[in-house]
Amino acid sequence: MEFSVGGRLEVRVTTADVGKRVSVRRIEKDAPKGEKFTDTVGVLTSWDAGVLVVTRRDGERVRIPESSLVAGKVVPPAPVRRRGPSASYEELARVASRAWQPVERERLGDWELRAASGYTRRANSVLPVGEPGLPLDEALTSVRAWYAARGLPAYVQVSTGAEGTQEPLCEELERRGWTREVTAELWVGSLAPVADRELPGGVVLSRTADEAWLSRYQRKGVSEVALEVLGSGPSVWFASAPGPVGEPPAAIGRCVVDGRWAGFAAVEVDPARRRQGLATAVMTALARQAMDEGASAGWLQVEEDNAGARALYAAMGFGAHHAYHHYREPEDPGSVAGGSSVESYRSL
Repeated sequence: MEFSVGGRLEVRVTTADVGKRVSVRRIEKDAPKGEKFTDTVGVLTSWDAGVLVVTRRDGERVRIPESSLVAGKVVPPAPVRRRGPSASYEELARVASRAWQPVERERLGDWELRAASGYTRRANSVLPVGEPGLPLDEALTSVRAWYAARGLPAYVQVSTGAEGTQEPLCEELERRGWTREVTAELWVGSLAPVADRELPGGVVLSRTADEAWLSRYQRKGVSEVALEVLGSGPSVWFASAPGPVGEPPAAIGRCVVDGRWAGFAAVEVDPARRRQGLATAVMTALARQAMDEGASAGWLQVEEDNAGARALYAAMGFGAHHAYHHYREPEDPGSVAGGSSVESYRSL
């Protein structure tokens, strides 16, 4: 990383650069010999009281005392991905939202408030693509009231790591006491390499999540609301790889086809039959169906600590496009706890 101008380091960022992507170098006074400097690249999300906050691609916030800076500059947006299909954050955010629809929604300016009786955070959180049309504090007050009226905690789904994502909003939420509970990534890849894989016989596709499919689905006791969310989307398919007679399917998956995009979810395998290619078979069958409907690109969401899924999808040619995070409202005496819906929030 080079900051020198004529052999001299310079700090060329100011408070006016908040919201821009920067690269800064700071001195570590107590660092071991040879590790005197630390470099940080990300979005400058605040600069207050002598402290800079830089949000990295994965959402990590780095606090840097102004006094420790030795160099800094504004840098261009992160380079466009060369692997897989190109897409903007906004396009993917809206495609992903259409693939997992709430049962109730309302607009607050450009923000979308979503609710589905607590079934998953994605269907019970605000999607803030654009501006709310109100000052932020007023918007958040309206958000909390809307979810409180439904007996739900308020969540905001905020993304980082791509052009057009919401690093400054992350900073403002944390400044107001909102807590980040889950971080995941949205990955994209081309469908053809997945669809071209050898497909063992036996994978069955259906338009509905029948009892057999649901018996393998990790969320037990699926409600009518959950079934409505599972079945939502422009063109929804459910895949099952059969298991022994009388037992749940060995593997399942879900896909939503939406124009050029196919979104994969709920890819689950019998723990006793993992590493036998069953997840790949389900993905292949769904990818072929999606290509038959005109799709060419795929997307999926994976939690940052799911090493097995990440390895599987990377081998299929998928890679991270951006990270997203669910922020929960501050807990205070006047907040609503969300009651029996809390269990559903343990998943995305």
